[in-house]
Parts: sequence; structure tokens; C-alpha cells
Amino acid sequence: MLVVLSILILAYMIMGKDVNSLVEKLKDVDWHGKINSLIDKLRPWALKAGRVAAKPLLQFYYVMADEKTSTLDKALIYAAIIYTISPADLLPRSVYSFLGILDDGVAMVYVYKKIKDKITPEIEIQVQEKLNEWFGVEYYAVEE
Repeated sequence: MLVVLSILILAYMIMGKDVNSLVEKLKDVDWHGKINSLIDKLRPWALKAGRVAAKPLLQFYYVMADEKTSTLDKALIYAAIIYTISPADLLPRSVYSFLGILDDGVAMVYVYKKIKDKITPEIEIQVQEKLNEWFGVEYYAVEE
């Protein structure tokens, strides 16, 4: 039920519709439990998709885990993560090729624009630590 409501909220927000009644239905959700189970779903997808693709989803994840994040933002983030990592899409990649990738991108960009100001330096550190845990430490060449 949470997945359907969250994706519906995301779709309605993108279309500019009122979502207050839908968000109200999510007031009693155990977000802490959902956040904890989400990382287990995110890791296998991230290891296939790669470090660069995993970074924004981890940023979303850590913003969602922040207690200050509103229920609406949590629902949007949850929808974007689930929609991106789920093999099921409104526009399947196998049928619609580029359009099948585009719908994931629209969801990601929309949610990123909504929550980018909540990505703190502390969250960036957590993201980098998790990426290093999953992919190894990334080294940068220093120019002299």
C-alpha cells in the first residue's frame, strides 16, 4: 500500500495536483522501519548500476532518514527510490527503450529538485562512506 500511495503522490505532484489527502493516509507509517528495509533493496541495485548511479539514491535515502524530513518528502523520496530500482515501470525499458529510461529520470530529477536543499554536508559524508563501503575508496589524482 505504501509503494502505491507514494508513487501516486509522486505522479500527482509532477502533474501539479493536490496530494494532501494522500499524504494524510501516510501519517502513521513506520518510516524508520521502511528506511531500514530500503537499504537492503538499494544495495543490490547499486552494485549493478554503479557508483555514479547509486549516489543520488543514497542522497535521497539519507535525507529520508533525517527526522526533520516531512512526510510528503519521505513519500516522494520513497517513491523515487522504489520506482528507480524496481524492474516494473509505467513505461517498460524493454518495450519503450529510451522512454522507459526517461520516466525514471523524470521522477529522480523532480524529487532531487524538491529535496536538494536538505542534502547537508553530513549527509554527503554518509553517502561517500556508504559508496566507499560498497565500491571501495575512490582516489583522485592530485595535479601539481
